[in-house]
Amino acid sequence: MRLYLVRHGKAGDRYEFAGDDLERPLSPAGRRQAQAIALQLSGCDPVPAALLTSPAVRCRQTLEPLSDRLGLSLETHAFLEEGADVAVALERLAARPEPAVAACSHGDVIWGVLEWLARSGVDLGERPDVQKGATWAVDLSGADMPRRAEYLPPPTVPSGRPSSPRR
Repeated sequence: MRLYLVRHGKAGDRYEFAGDDLERPLSPAGRRQAQAIALQLSGCDPVPAALLTSPAVRCRQTLEPLSDRLGLSLETHAFLEEGADVAVALERLAARPEPAVAACSHGDVIWGVLEWLARSGVDLGERPDVQKGATWAVDLSGADMPRRAEYLPPPTVPSGRPSSPRR
């Protein structure tokens, strides 16, 4: 089974957002990241057969373009929300029957998964990272033990600003 573990796209500063943090949306840059993630993951082999997301708006918005592109609905799961128990998240993700799953979560959950991978002997490289909009592709064996993990940095996206004419 391949797990594509996606950190949500850029969403602005949580301390400047006036509402509930679960409702904080993606910024314009984050929306562009979500479009690029959809292109990136829809071109992977295997393509995700299920899309799971934290209840946070920014996570759902990160996977919506991929959902549209693949014709899959989003499944919202509390085990992917910020502050969730990493062991529970891993257990639920590893139990999925699909050959490939994309799951969008938060930095703390993803770091917890990376720590588990490292303890399990998976080489994460010299400096593992979890930038917003990045993905870790994790291959699990039949016994739900990780075999390998690959970091997919956030896809490059245009700034969205019109370029000024040259003079």
